[in-house]
Amino acid sequence: MRIIKKILKFLVLLLLLLITISAVVYFVYNEPLPQGKEGPQAEALADKMLKSINYTNYTKTRFIEWSFAGKHFYKWDKEKKLADVKWDNYLVKLNLNNYSKSEVYIDGVKMHTDPKEELIDTAVKYFNNDSFWLVAPFKIRDKGTKRSFVTLDDGKGALLVTYTQGGDTPGDSYLWKLTDAGFPQSFKMWVSIIPIGGLEASWDEWKVMETTTYLPSKHDFLFLELEMGDLKAYN
Repeated sequence: MRIIKKILKFLVLLLLLLITISAVVYFVYNEPLPQGKEGPQAEALADKMLKSINYTNYTKTRFIEWSFAGKHFYKWDKEKKLADVKWDNYLVKLNLNNYSKSEVYIDGVKMHTDPKEELIDTAVKYFNNDSFWLVAPFKIRDKGTKRSFVTLDDGKGALLVTYTQGGDTPGDSYLWKLTDAGFPQSFKMWVSIIPIGGLEASWDEWKVMETTTYLPSKHDFLFLELEMGDLKAYN
């Protein structure tokens, strides 16, 4: 009984510690969603941002290869809307036009029954999240987006992009901070999966691809370093 009581006491103390830490982080970092203004000023800033990262050549880029945090590995055929998604001993050849036509392999063996559907769902979630960390700046004019101009405390302009539909979490908003030339430096997030609004991630480790478009090689987010692996983009 003594051992059980000690374990319970430890668990209660650990829970209280986690609650305290969460409360401190919330009050230190949480920010309300800023109010911006839609219109020509926002669209001009969006144009500047897309030009700086060579959006035109991105649209002409067929293949992109990358990994996410060393755990998920991708080869994306943008033209055919297909993507190989690999993790652990799984490979899902994802059909982005029709998920039901995707192929699933476990240890190289093609699956026709369970857990095929579950693994396709997992691959879709991985792809949506991990590709966003790679190409989010190119998605600021996707269908269902809304752009607003926000004036920061230092007087500089920033671009607030809200996704009103599509993806896994419609309603999410991102505030892009840019260099004077329009190059993305970071974004702040107001997303449904994170209870703290305004957390910031860097977008300042860019590489020029073979197609002369720009893609980020890593991000710093809180205490995490999210690396994009052996990054390639080509035709």
